[in-house]
Amino acid sequence: MSEEIINKVAQSGLITLDLEDYFPKEPIVVFDLKDHLFMGMILKEKDFRTALQETDWSVYQGKLVAVTCSADAIIPMWAYMLVATYLTPVAAGVVFGDASSATQQFLVQRIAAIPAAEFADKRIVVKGCGDKTIGEAAYLTITTLLRPVAKSIMYGEPCSTVPIFKNK
Repeated sequence: MSEEIINKVAQSGLITLDLEDYFPKEPIVVFDLKDHLFMGMILKEKDFRTALQETDWSVYQGKLVAVTCSADAIIPMWAYMLVATYLTPVAAGVVFGDASSATQQFLVQRIAAIPAAEFADKRIVVKGCGDKTIGEAAYLTITTLLRPVAKSIMYGEPCSTVPIFKNK
């Protein structure tokens, strides 16, 4: 007596959303202001501006850039803004921080750009396990994005989920 095996998960209509799919695939490079400071510690406006003008910005073409200053120096806010004016036309994206925090920021940006309407009235499982570390901000972002439109949101795997939200 052979009974047919029925995949109830496949029949459930659940949509699994793997946040790992939204990790940046482009290389992330770090632009360190320290390299453009006098003695690696002091920002002299004229020298800083000259250094930026002489920088080969084409090396950042199509890359995701993390802007930081690894020196223990006081950096005026306009310096970061000035760097952004040079990077924005060439880089695929620019954020503040080191490579690790930049990865998380770009991940959150990509999740925030997901067209929520595609998930209207759907039952969503946000995958909970994977090979990469997905930070709290990414889970907060996907939840706030989907909550207004989803029928339900769950966390985990389709065979074992934790209910997060159910539209009543």
